[in-house]
Amino acid sequence: MFESIGTLQAALLEHDYVAERGLATVIFLANRLRKPLFLEGEPGVGKTEVAKVLSAMLGARLIRLQCYEGLDVHHAVYEWAYSRQILHLRILESSGATRAEMERGLYSREFLEARPLLQAIEHDDPRPPVLLIDEIDRADDEFESFLLEILSDYQITIPEIGTIRAAEPPVVIITSNRTREVHDALKRRCLYHWIDYPDFDTELRIVRLKQPGIQATLSRQIVAAVQELRRADLYKPPGVAETLDWAAALQAMDSQALDEQAIRDTLGVVLKYQDDVQLAHSQLARRLAAAAHERA
Repeated sequence: MFESIGTLQAALLEHDYVAERGLATVIFLANRLRKPLFLEGEPGVGKTEVAKVLSAMLGARLIRLQCYEGLDVHHAVYEWAYSRQILHLRILESSGATRAEMERGLYSREFLEARPLLQAIEHDDPRPPVLLIDEIDRADDEFESFLLEILSDYQITIPEIGTIRAAEPPVVIITSNRTREVHDALKRRCLYHWIDYPDFDTELRIVRLKQPGIQATLSRQIVAAVQELRRADLYKPPGVAETLDWAAALQAMDSQALDEQAIRDTLGVVLKYQDDVQLAHSQLARRLAAAAHERA
């Protein structure tokens, strides 16, 4: 699909995604080699956005599996439509069918409800879909075993039916916030990349792309303050998503500059834990305003 890494990087930028060379390279290779791509990084640095942008770039459907504790095969891969199976049995019973006739076809594809993973494998789309397995670290360790066959061979084995293989493999993006370590067996099946917080210039570029109407001075002040926050001893440093939220909030308030009062008024936009907010109120607000003023 993409002729070179530079072509891919330019295409990402056209869709308002700023990707450094390393990320563009691993996306290019995953596409060429048809390998799943495993992205790790702090929350809010743009991991999920990679899948969304690729879906738009490729003109492909995005199939998203949001992981959570307790996620199992019935919610992720497939589930039998028990109510329809019971109705099917009652219809056959009323027609005088034998037991063998009633059991025949009970566990057929007709009564199988596809969940995101199976939808991605047996798709009939003109272009292979983008399968996003989001925040795999939130799922239980056991769930990873469901993924190994899919990531290795792009197939799913259903005991009652057999093996369903993808005619055209989906583009697979797996993300993790690293709240726990993901098993090596899963990582070995993927290409890997760590997405770090961007530097000042890159983050400023992102803000101006995503908030095109923002004033140049205000955008520099916002990015400077966020970068300063990340150097503080916070429980949850702000990601790029919070930077963009802060920029949107200050624009909505018609703020012309990020002064100490504006910082105190809007800390809840950029910080999500009370301890962090209290620390910023008591110790950081003046420092953030000074950093913002210096950059401006």
